[in-house]
Amino acid sequence: MKHLGHRIALAVFALAIPVVPIAADEAKVDYPTGYRDWTHVKSMVIQPGHQLYESFGGIHHIYANQSALEGYRTGSFADGSVIIFDLLEATAADNAITEGKRKVLGVMQKDGKRFAGTGGWGFEGFAAGDPARPVVGQNARTACFECHTAQKDHDYVFSLWRE
Repeated sequence: MKHLGHRIALAVFALAIPVVPIAADEAKVDYPTGYRDWTHVKSMVIQPGHQLYESFGGIHHIYANQSALEGYRTGSFADGSVIIFDLLEATAADNAITEGKRKVLGVMQKDGKRFAGTGGWGFEGFAAGDPARPVVGQNARTACFECHTAQKDHDYVFSLWRE
């Protein structure tokens, strides 16, 4: 029941937001070719018991293009920054956790004009890493951005750079 009130409040809030029509391509986030050659920012494993396990359980690798790498260092991400969230199944055997199949390839693309309604970031997820299978589309606000608002002071980015 606790979540029902939250959902109702969210629905009422969503109805109060003015809808601005945009061209389909205007809000499209491109599939990132060559991202594995970018800088690897961090990796982590989300295991059973974590609050995000149901949606994001597995091994995460975060990659950044050159512009995003500078944003990690300064705390401000310029237009053109792209961050990749590569989520793979985690397979445990013989006291080791190894990568399984790719679950989703998430992309954050910074463009303050095109994505003004979501903090300047465009969001997309590609099922199994397949460029032909985008899963976020026009749902970026609810599927991604609402969680990222908790990181407003870090330009909506969860991961941090470490030396």
